[in-house]
Amino acid sequence: MNFDLPTWMLEFINNYGTIALFVTSFIAATILPASSAAILVAALAVGAAPVPSLIACSIGNSAGCAFNYGLGYIIGKPLIPKLEKSKGGKKAIHYIQKYGTWSLLISWTPILGDPITIAAGIFRINIIKFVIIVFSLRIIGYCIIAAYFLRA
Repeated sequence: MNFDLPTWMLEFINNYGTIALFVTSFIAATILPASSAAILVAALAVGAAPVPSLIACSIGNSAGCAFNYGLGYIIGKPLIPKLEKSKGGKKAIHYIQKYGTWSLLISWTPILGDPITIAAGIFRINIIKFVIIVFSLRIIGYCIIAAYFLRA
């Protein structure tokens, strides 16, 4: 199966299991343009245990989202021009400014989700609301993906 993940990433997951899932899910939420959902599916496809895989991806990706929030919070407004250079970044800023905390409800989406987590930090969305909404949506998403994949 082809999951559009680099070969090194698939080998890393296959060789290092849940530690690799944690690391790659964290990186996918931060700097690498990769899908953490595809990472989970790839792990399940190579025979990884579902529950530990879900836990590792959930913790890794949630930690990556928290990192993004912290980056936005610490660096702040100077990140806005960088975000505005991408279509997803522009939309993220628009949604955060227009809908505030409610914009976090789309933080699970590809392309738009990670810039929203950075913008949430820039615009000082309440951290407790951020954690509850963003982490819950990521974890629920992984559960749905795993359940669907395992049923197929």
